[in-house]
Amino acid sequence: MSDASPQLTLSRLDEAATFLRSRTAIVPALGIVAGSGLGALAGLVLGRDPAAVRIPYAEIPHALAPTVIGHAGELVIGHLAGLPVAILSGRVHGYEGHGLDEVVFNVRLVARLGAKRFLVTNAAGGVDPWLLPGALCRIVDHLNLTGKNPLVGPNVAALGPRFPDMSRAYDPELGLVLERAAATAGVPLFAGIYAGLSGPSYETPAEIRMLRVLGANLVGMSTVHEVIALSHMGVKVAGLSCVTNHAAGVSSQALDHSEVASTANEAGPRLLALVEGFCALLAEAPGQGESR
Repeated sequence: MSDASPQLTLSRLDEAATFLRSRTAIVPALGIVAGSGLGALAGLVLGRDPAAVRIPYAEIPHALAPTVIGHAGELVIGHLAGLPVAILSGRVHGYEGHGLDEVVFNVRLVARLGAKRFLVTNAAGGVDPWLLPGALCRIVDHLNLTGKNPLVGPNVAALGPRFPDMSRAYDPELGLVLERAAATAGVPLFAGIYAGLSGPSYETPAEIRMLRVLGANLVGMSTVHEVIALSHMGVKVAGLSCVTNHAAGVSSQALDHSEVASTANEAGPRLLALVEGFCALLAEAPGQGESR
């Protein structure tokens, strides 16, 4: 169930947004969630944009810092390829003991700052044997198998409708932009369906066989709640998974989180080229490179 009333949720978001606006005049056109081991995205912005700011989650009112290795826990606002962006370097997860209002707080906050588009990234297990570790895969849809939904409880009408449509949760047009960016950068990009489970234990081989029957190509412990919250707010979303390991039973190797971070880091140069190209294409749209 929701752990905050609609009024409390809005007041917390407004307080955090006011704080961030006191730190930067940049209005993000794109929000980016950088998942496990993908924090180099933030470094790319900080290294190129002298106006960029880095704000630890611990300094943002009501934002929680992640406890998982590979999640830096900071917000970076600046420009990438001419596009104003807000990068959430790391995320909190429900399995850390947080309520879903807390899990989706940061993406809601960036959307409230002005981001009408989002790129959510994650590290995922490959359900299909052909999805080898290091592969990049565009998320075209998801299965929320966590048993929870961040919209349960009184609806926050100021954010979105009681019953939001999820048929275009991963925007097809943004997906095509991601495909164009991959082709331009010469980065192979697959497409698949992401299954979100609660974790923190990895799935059993039987569960992976079940996911394959259900049509999933990727599996992870994040993302689905963020996408639901963003869809509720009318934000267009593109999704990108870095396949960091074969899922349980696909290979004989035991699953280890250190493998997740290591493989994500190795895929870093291809991921950065793809995301930078994605931002460059979005920046070509009129008005997308402006700050307030």
